[in-house]
Amino acid sequence: MNARPPLPVGELRRCPTCNRWGGERRIGEDGRTVHLNPANSRGPCNEGPWHGSLRGPRNACGQWLQWTEIKPCNDGTL
Repeated sequence: MNARPPLPVGELRRCPTCNRWGGERRIGEDGRTVHLNPANSRGPCNEGPWHGSLRGPRNACGQWLQWTEIKPCNDGTL
């Protein structure tokens, strides 16, 4: 099984970069890359429009809230 590459996901606005996503993840050393557990890359949506459903790395919605662990660039952008 191939490990999924880390997501440079702050700008992608996908579920694993959302503050409402409850899956296993960790922030990379750059403060912007999100690493998922390759054995379990899905997590529940918490209090969003998909509340309670498992969402994967390619899922997204219109109520995305940036994960608080993601640091902005020096110019203030994601």
